[in-house]
Amino acid sequence: MTINDRLIYSLMTLGIKKEGISRIYDEAALDDDNNIIPFSTQMAIVTHYANLRGKRVGEGYKKKAEQLIESWGNFFENQPKELKQLSCVSEPSALELTIFNEVESAPFHAIQRPKFKFIDLFAGIGGFRLAFQNLGGECVFSSEWDAQAQKTYYANYGEVPFGDITKEYTKRFIPQEFDILCAGFPCQAFSLAGKRLGFAETRGTLFFDVADILNRWHPKAFFLENVKGLAIHDKGKTLKTILNTLDEVGYIVPEPQIVNAMYFGVPQHRERIYIVGFRKDLGITKEDFHYPDQKEVTKHFIDIREEDPVPAKYYLSTQYLNTLISHRARHEAAGHGFGYEIIGDNEVANAIVVGGMGRERNLVIDKRQTDLTPTTNIKGVYNTDGIRRMTPREWARLQGFPDDFRIPVADASAYKQFGNSVAVPAIQATAKEILKTLKKSKK
Repeated sequence: MTINDRLIYSLMTLGIKKEGISRIYDEAALDDDNNIIPFSTQMAIVTHYANLRGKRVGEGYKKKAEQLIESWGNFFENQPKELKQLSCVSEPSALELTIFNEVESAPFHAIQRPKFKFIDLFAGIGGFRLAFQNLGGECVFSSEWDAQAQKTYYANYGEVPFGDITKEYTKRFIPQEFDILCAGFPCQAFSLAGKRLGFAETRGTLFFDVADILNRWHPKAFFLENVKGLAIHDKGKTLKTILNTLDEVGYIVPEPQIVNAMYFGVPQHRERIYIVGFRKDLGITKEDFHYPDQKEVTKHFIDIREEDPVPAKYYLSTQYLNTLISHRARHEAAGHGFGYEIIGDNEVANAIVVGGMGRERNLVIDKRQTDLTPTTNIKGVYNTDGIRRMTPREWARLQGFPDDFRIPVADASAYKQFGNSVAVPAIQATAKEILKTLKKSKK
């Protein structure tokens, strides 16, 4: 482990008793109400500042970030000898420089001459961020509560996302000026007791916080993504509530559209609902915006398959495979379409989703691996028909992430993160249309 790796490992595990590292509980670690700021939030403040330092948009992070860096430097000075001997953490100025270097070494850190600014809510592993950065955008705030996803986000963007977006302390760090709000918000049932089907009806849901930020910060536009089922959830009442709320907080919303990722250069049949809106005072009409065309499938599994034979651990054991075969046979006998599925080299994958079925409905045949010696504990032996799961890297490619996108987590977390992510090329194609529409603005 290099010095810098050791530093970040130490920082990211603070707050957990590990390797003699204890918690940081000094004044810098307290919020305005004298509550201890979670260390992940401290990291969020510092890394946001590091990404945006020297820019006006980063001023809101500066004071607290500098206090925290000084606090951390003092903390390390009083730690066990093996940490104190690391020159990069022996004093605050050296620690600050090391953190800034770490941020800049991330493969997708903030760009220097942005064309516009955006925030990334319910960020996951940053699919929205990657798409908007590819178009010249600068992310000025990110939020994601899952610790493993935060780890992947940090590894790729040099920034730890803030956690709970429902907390006012988190929202206070959102810069006053940004152009576009992005959110792959979770779908929750709304209480429709009041029957007003507007802003008040969303209270208690995570969408309420999206609407609250739109209502208070007034960015020029927003881009929301959700599962296809949102369109018919609760007989359409949930979507109606969302659209009425967006109208109430000041946005014109073109008809939402189901967008399929397979028409944007990734071999995955993935349908999601996209909701785009523009601030009413911009003079943009619903007819000004057009979702990108969905015309042609250009990629198949063979185009994203691992170049080299994959390890034996991805191959199914004979016992597990027999269980899947029996499971599918039972459902077929009952007239159901459930069960495992094998994707041919020249076919398009099913939607990758969280859970075992996300992998089992996207099995492939790959006979290139000749050494099927078990490297993990399995029941039986690996099958000799070449039936295997796709790898996390193949799932990353199915979502349009480039090969230099880092996967710093275990396979189980990686599958979950890519399964929950947005399809980057489809997001980027739609984002391009949003930017094109904004150019028609009267302001």
